[in-house]
Amino acid sequence: MEFEEKPEGSGSRVDENQLDLGEKHQANRKPGASGKAKLSARQQANAKCDLPRKSLNRYTWQEIQRHNQKTDQWLVINRKIYDVTGWADRHPGGRQVLKHYAGEDATLLSYKKKITNRSVQNEDVFRAMHPDPDIVRLYLKSLLIGELAPEEPNQERNKNSRLVEDFQELRRTLETLNMFNANLGFFFLHLAQILILEALAWGLSAKWWNNRHFQHHVKTNIYPKDPDIDTGPFFVIGDLQPVEYGKNRIKFFDYEKQHLIFCLVSPFLIAVYFNLESILHMCRRRHWEDIAWAISFYIRNFITFGPFYGIFRTMVLIYSAKFLESVWITYVTQMSHIPMKISKEENRDWFSSQVLATCNVEHSFFNDWFTGHLNFQIEHHLFPTMPRHNYHKVAPLVKSLCAKHGLPYVKKPMLKAFGDILRALKKYGALWKEAYCTHPEI
Repeated sequence: MEFEEKPEGSGSRVDENQLDLGEKHQANRKPGASGKAKLSARQQANAKCDLPRKSLNRYTWQEIQRHNQKTDQWLVINRKIYDVTGWADRHPGGRQVLKHYAGEDATLLSYKKKITNRSVQNEDVFRAMHPDPDIVRLYLKSLLIGELAPEEPNQERNKNSRLVEDFQELRRTLETLNMFNANLGFFFLHLAQILILEALAWGLSAKWWNNRHFQHHVKTNIYPKDPDIDTGPFFVIGDLQPVEYGKNRIKFFDYEKQHLIFCLVSPFLIAVYFNLESILHMCRRRHWEDIAWAISFYIRNFITFGPFYGIFRTMVLIYSAKFLESVWITYVTQMSHIPMKISKEENRDWFSSQVLATCNVEHSFFNDWFTGHLNFQIEHHLFPTMPRHNYHKVAPLVKSLCAKHGLPYVKKPMLKAFGDILRALKKYGALWKEAYCTHPEI
């Protein structure tokens, strides 16, 4: 790892991520973009390069890692330290995403490359989750409080630097090929589907979904940070949670039979569990616009179907659709993660952490359309802002990169993927049973 010290002085230039280095964080301060300014976000961010560099406080990882509480959150992006405590509730991805990275490095960067006389910070997770990083840098400006001490290493000690470089080169190639641009025909076709079908068939809070789903993307299969696999006490998943429950004699039911229970409860995931979780989230956070939209879901359905079926049969119709929808969505979303690697935080590089935690299902018109292209789960996790219709074009390049670095690129037939959910749950149940029986109650 290199750390390049920039010369101080009024004529020095700093990299794109260097924003108002002497400015202290104020919890309630808004980004300093003037309403009168006509510059783009990129121009404003780059304009900071012409400012003189001022000194920053320097911290060690030991100091940073102490700031990982709900009321005290620091995180590191490109070796710069930000206090996000007062801003966490306004984070578009939800405060839990920042909480998961509090006291940690939030870039998974490969540090540094030299191009001409400038230093480009290579970002993976930060770049993957933000389509326009320059906008984000304007928000980060007022939160900057310091930087890592020169002798401090990156936190990602398990990182393969050559793999990171190859992945970043792949991303640049895909950007050059316009793989992040949407096909207008596909876009309007998908929009029509949303307007015609989803408006009548959803009714959940968008903020609740974003809050949950963003956590899943940034901490995929990381227990207990990924809400999709932190399913206790209903199920015990992975190699760690079942043993933990068994050793502590936790038994809400016989987890050895959880693969059978999964088949029984899958129709109720959206119709009951997600609906209740969404309602609680909206009420606790007072998301009035989401509450109004959820209420309008039932109003729209009663206006559409009430004159023909009456109130009771309209409710039966709504929840019959939800029960059918729930089974499909449950299997489609879980087939790519439950059977894969589930672990505690390992601070791996972005590419390997996503590839090891996800798998694909075979490409076909049916699989693509009726899973919403989630059969390309590996590509979806590596490039979450990429239009879905481009996943199949990118897949061969991702597979080639996996082969080069000895990483598994798992692809299955759909029925096998569905079966693997149940086989994995049965395996995890057996781990719980073994730990439960070998640690008798004291």
